Amino acid sequence: MKKYLVLCLAMIVTAIAVVSCGQSATSYAEQKRRESKVVESFLKRDVVLMHRGDTLLHVGKITVISEEDFVNQDSTTDVGLNEYVRFARTGIYMQIVRKGTGSYIGENETRRVSARFWEYNIMGDSLQLSNTNSAYIANPEVMNISNNYGTFSGSYDTSSALGSLIYNMYGSSSVIAGWLAAMPYLRLGRQNSEVGVAKVRLIVPHSQGQLHATTNVYPCFYELVLTGS
Repeated sequence: MKKYLVLCLAMIVTAIAVVSCGQSATSYAEQKRRESKVVESFLKRDVVLMHRGDTLLHVGKITVISEEDFVNQDSTTDVGLNEYVRFARTGIYMQIVRKGTGSYIGENETRRVSARFWEYNIMGDSLQLSNTNSAYIANPEVMNISNNYGTFSGSYDTSSALGSLIYNMYGSSSVIAGWLAAMPYLRLGRQNSEVGVAKVRLIVPHSQGQLHATTNVYPCFYELVLTGS
């Protein structure tokens, strides 16, 4: 079963790579400019993310707030106003839907964190990867996240029955930098109610994304639901 899933994933990556080959003659600067325009358009239009005719999420028009405003709001985003904070250094946009009711990852602490997620290729306007389907229902993405005096790092656990979906797809066990950007602001714990589970949405530019996005210069939209132990 695992070999079959890995083969399917490899075929998907190959298909994406074939499309990307047509862009190889485009300079990196041009690719970055195109990415910026795609993200700007995504922020301003009334976005509905679709997959096979079904609605994944009505993103809507996004209200961008500064890091200063974010801090002044106790590091929260107003979901009613569809606020996303933009981190100037990385270009990541983040909306905290729920902080969670567990605890923050403390300094010099390593926490085991589980995630249900989907990854939407903004450039390709398509769902690219998800572990919310039946094949992975018993295998959430498991990460070991460390806080080293405010600097977060992490690796995907590849030891479960199906391994790490991110690792199987992209070949890197390092947690996506865009995901790590959310970790300082979430209270992660085991929860019996969905209301208490942390939930975050991210727009991640290629420079902070998974290996294939970094190589081929495209941004992704993520929705993550996270618990910790």
